[in-house]
Amino acid sequence: MPDDAKIQPVAFYRSMEEGTKEEYERVFAYFKAFERKLGDRILAELATLTRSYPGELVDRLTHSLQTATRAHRDGRDEEFVVAALLHDIGDMLATVNHSEYAAAIIKPYVRPNIHWMIRQHGLFQGYYYFHHFGIDRNGREKHRGHPAFELCIDFCAKYDQAAFDPDYDTMPLEEFAPMVQRIFAREPWGAHAKLDGGYRDQF
Repeated sequence: MPDDAKIQPVAFYRSMEEGTKEEYERVFAYFKAFERKLGDRILAELATLTRSYPGELVDRLTHSLQTATRAHRDGRDEEFVVAALLHDIGDMLATVNHSEYAAAIIKPYVRPNIHWMIRQHGLFQGYYYFHHFGIDRNGREKHRGHPAFELCIDFCAKYDQAAFDPDYDTMPLEEFAPMVQRIFAREPWGAHAKLDGGYRDQF
């Protein structure tokens, strides 16, 4: 909670069943103000990817930036580019299920097929290396027929799996910041959520 909130009115319930409408409205006002700075927090979290695991020619932040750069230069729309930028943001806190983590962050702010693409990209990316570990590289085939199946294949083939080149002219995070701010300034579950057939559920 911000320091200035300590001298502002607060709710006094000690369990949620005790809360009044007025208290919940007060808390929700703080929540909405906090939500408006989500873009700033997303950008700060992205920067921590420099501290993720080593072993490749570029660090995880550079990989994410390069994935987004390739998508941007290929003419993909802003939703797609921001999703590409955030696709591995879960490395730090959801290391073994990072796709779900990233997808959960973007879900209220992007159309359903973009959400699905990020949710499934870990499986689809496995096409390029699963066979080295005795895992079926064609595991993605169980999703064939999904409206975003080819979208996810393209994401991995053109951008994600290709984004480990230290000599590539990768755009810096600052150039993506306005895109991130615009996407996360959208009304959650707004008009974009009605596209692609809409979300079957929000949560």
